[in-house]
Amino acid sequence: MSEPNAPQRDTDTGTPGGFSRRSLAAQAMGRIEPETRAVVMPLHVSTTFIRDPDNGYSSGYCYARPDNATVREAESVLAMLEGAEAGALLFGSGMAAATAVFGALEPGDHVVAGTVMYWALKRWLREEAPRRGLTLTFVETDDADALRAAIEPGRTKLVWIETPGNPLWTVTDIAAAAGIAYAAGARLAVDSTAASPVHTRPLELGADIVMHSGTKILNGHSDVVAGVLAGAKADAFWERIRGIRAGSGGILGPFEAYLLMRSLRTLHLRAAAQSAGALRLAERLSGHSHVSRVLYPGLPNDPGHAVARRQMQDGFGFMLSIRVAGGEAGAIATAARVRLWKRATSLGGVESLIEHRASVEGPGSPCPPDLLRLSTGIEDTEDLYRDLDQALRGAHGD
Repeated sequence: MSEPNAPQRDTDTGTPGGFSRRSLAAQAMGRIEPETRAVVMPLHVSTTFIRDPDNGYSSGYCYARPDNATVREAESVLAMLEGAEAGALLFGSGMAAATAVFGALEPGDHVVAGTVMYWALKRWLREEAPRRGLTLTFVETDDADALRAAIEPGRTKLVWIETPGNPLWTVTDIAAAAGIAYAAGARLAVDSTAASPVHTRPLELGADIVMHSGTKILNGHSDVVAGVLAGAKADAFWERIRGIRAGSGGILGPFEAYLLMRSLRTLHLRAAAQSAGALRLAERLSGHSHVSRVLYPGLPNDPGHAVARRQMQDGFGFMLSIRVAGGEAGAIATAARVRLWKRATSLGGVESLIEHRASVEGPGSPCPPDLLRLSTGIEDTEDLYRDLDQALRGAHGD
């Protein structure tokens, strides 16, 4: 059995009271509603707010498009989890959050991004970034030499990495990437959706911005679409992103923020359970006669394992992929035969999901046709394994 990466007590001198992030998240920062003394903050849905007699807004709120009290509450928890000095910004989706970062660049800027990354964002970059005057280079970001070679000093303004990278779960060394970006005068942004702040905090490793699809494990209940950006410092670039959100109306709705904050209270418990389940499944599936390869950074033979041990804590995440013997037909047939796993898009929820990604991504995808992406939920791991086992065997006529 693989030895897990060493657990760390996530205390920080910058957290309120010096308490662990787990404790602060469990209490949603411990705030008490002043009027009723409720331990759960109220949901604020008003779209407009009263001016003071002098025409000012001493409450700090004017109109709901750029700001909302419930959104602020959830953002404070997320900023604490990431150790984000600039704070966090919630968006209506992960795509809205990610594209706001690219929208803050100037025409003529050069971007380096990973070959292995969320397919919808990669497609957006290919189609939309050139129209905005941006130039792009896609590179295997887990290869530091290749990443360094892709940089164009003076022109490269942003390096975008996703680690672990969906759906091959390649691991990029965040600290090394930060050093390469910094040396060229570029910023580093990290899509850390598959890791969550429970397992990786990119800002502490030198990243400038960390992004999450809050739809995934941060919410974890498949009932909210959300995006998150957290910033290392409140510089002019960060303020441009904030302005893009305010001007475009990209802010998350208050009800969704309320649900997300509810979920953040249990994030550490869910992430620990889902990561432990993913590791057990990866180990067992590695020896399965109908599985040619398991892709999971928690396995000692995984190419990214050494880096993952350095920059991930308390587990290696909830996502893995398997390559099915029998090629594309075997993979699709396996997915068709599951009973407990759900055939659905997305990841990070408490229910386990299975998906044939090549069918979704289409031509040009780096995803092998024999690959099934698995998002491990909180069900009994033995049940999950037995269901995959019967599906694999049935697909191969056993």
